[in-house]
Amino acid sequence: MIRLLRIDDRLVHGQVALTWTPAVGAECLVVANDKVAKDDFLKMTMNLAKPANAKLLIKSIADTVTFLSDERSKPMKILVLVNSVQDAAALAGALPEIRSINFGGIRAREGARAISKAITVTDADVIVIRDLLARGIELEVRQVPTDELRSIETLL
Repeated sequence: MIRLLRIDDRLVHGQVALTWTPAVGAECLVVANDKVAKDDFLKMTMNLAKPANAKLLIKSIADTVTFLSDERSKPMKILVLVNSVQDAAALAGALPEIRSINFGGIRAREGARAISKAITVTDADVIVIRDLLARGIELEVRQVPTDELRSIETLL
């Protein structure tokens, strides 16, 4: 069962390991990212950052959909991590059980504007965000679980 789908361009790091994993009771972290799934060095660094009491799976977006659609994954408490709005939308489009997406951190990049201290979005991101909102998916902004939940819609 997916406990949280989080967009964070750092993927696995201290905030995820020390606050989000215990807050949602995750026993398995799934990094859904086509690039990381093919890069042994990035896989190694993600494994070093993961919490000791959680399993880490690193899969492509397509393989993540397959894994999360499998009945054998349903009893697991899963935290899914992606690094882009587009990847989150791809998972939400393929997995109807995803009804909420957490925006944790998307750093400055070319063509993006800041909408909060930790989130920047491009015009293409905004189009995808508005589509997700129109489909009734909750899009909340929180860096850590104790932050006040804010809808991304109020920041656009």
